[in-house]
Amino acid sequence: MTLEFRVVIRQLGLLMLVLSALILAVAVFACLDHFVGGRGETVEPVAMLLAGAIGALVGAVMFFLGRKGAGLIGQREALLLVALAWLVGAALSAMPFWIWSQLSFGPDIPTHDLDSFTNCYFEAMSGLTTTGATILQSITTVPRSLLLWRAVTHWIGGLGIVVLFVAVLPMLGLGSRRVYWLEAPGVSHEGVRPRIQDTARVLWLIYVGLTIAETVTLRLCGMTWFDATCHTFATLATGGFSTLDASIAGFDSTAVHIVIIVFMVLAGINFGLYHQLLRRRWRSVTSDTELRAYLTIMVVATAIVTISMMRHEAGPGAQSEAASFPTTLRHAAFQVVAVQTTTGFCSADFDQWGFVAKATLLTLMFIGASAGSTGGGIKVVRILICAKVLLAELEHYYRPKVVRSVRVGKTTVDPELRMITLVYLIGIVVLFAVGTAVLMMLEAHQGIDITTAATASVATLNNIGPGLARVGATHNYAWFTAPSKIVMCVLMVLGRLEVFTILVLFTPRFWKSE
Repeated sequence: MTLEFRVVIRQLGLLMLVLSALILAVAVFACLDHFVGGRGETVEPVAMLLAGAIGALVGAVMFFLGRKGAGLIGQREALLLVALAWLVGAALSAMPFWIWSQLSFGPDIPTHDLDSFTNCYFEAMSGLTTTGATILQSITTVPRSLLLWRAVTHWIGGLGIVVLFVAVLPMLGLGSRRVYWLEAPGVSHEGVRPRIQDTARVLWLIYVGLTIAETVTLRLCGMTWFDATCHTFATLATGGFSTLDASIAGFDSTAVHIVIIVFMVLAGINFGLYHQLLRRRWRSVTSDTELRAYLTIMVVATAIVTISMMRHEAGPGAQSEAASFPTTLRHAAFQVVAVQTTTGFCSADFDQWGFVAKATLLTLMFIGASAGSTGGGIKVVRILICAKVLLAELEHYYRPKVVRSVRVGKTTVDPELRMITLVYLIGIVVLFAVGTAVLMMLEAHQGIDITTAATASVATLNNIGPGLARVGATHNYAWFTAPSKIVMCVLMVLGRLEVFTILVLFTPRFWKSE
């Protein structure tokens, strides 16, 4: 069968219209903020309105061009749609930043971090993939409307642009099931409704419910409504964009830290389990093997980092020397949860901590959150499968006649799933190594060190945000050259779409007629 491009173009056009509507909604906020609240300049709402109008026009043209496409989406069309949704979506999401910069500073006066489209695209891709890596050296110089849009990109990217697309526009028909499982491959199939649109709506209702709960709670803890909304979007999407240069460390509030810790933990749990809770299947949730492993890893890592800090391993400028045990525990727990859930918020400069603490955090960067959550990383369930396979193979060496099935909880892992998991793990390791090597070569003239290159690679590939050394908690990605930023954008989308969705597009047979 021939690849049906028109249906892909049509659905991309609809996606552009949805994103444009969201941009225009933020434009309304920009108008109210300026004309009623007296904040900022007229250029900010103008930039948002222009970006929304351009996106709507392009989306309408694409929808018109693809209107005669076949109604159903095949496997190849679904793969192409998901990949292009993120690449094209990031381009449109970058437009408000870029237009504002051009209107404010002009093309011949590059005086801001968002002076190039590459920088704007990096920021938008980081937002949509919920990576949270930023090129902004001074966040407070960016208008509130753009900071809100920056947070919105996190929120819509958290559960997936395509899931939102399926929930709002059920015009994909039967092909929507393929799109949904490609976008959210880890969501539990158990108990999911037969119609994928219904499932998507339920997941988004859960997502919206958690959003409202956290926003109100943060407001009660002393944040403004604006800060509470932006940080809620970043928390539940496990993104990490903040409205302050110091991130969460800028809010010297134990209550704020605790609330964000709780919701980061919730965001890192498989959303399929919340679906089970709504159906009152308590036992299936409490007995979930991945959930138990996820929480256990978090608790053990927090204990290790806390002990490391209390033993004065943190080094100069860190908090462990003079901090009390509760304060040390709070910062340790915050950073462990932020890194494992790939949120990337910072309550302290963990780059100043000791070797054991940093090694623990680096390990968590690879492990990541639960499958079916908004978090990134390899995912806890894949780590469990790999560990089970390793133990089974070790036993086979000294008991060659024993045939033992590999199980995760009550579920038997079939050979095909074992192979896919191992291949995925190898793919992540290879991409991490290649990303590190490429960044080392591209930034050799800037004297980049291996720690910076390696953690920048893993932080973008696993959608974490901050790394160590020159991309640590108090640094940013502005100093990288444009080619390096493009490489990291590729790593972000590879990690967000779990590698295969993008890589299949580079195989010649994908484009050939069957």
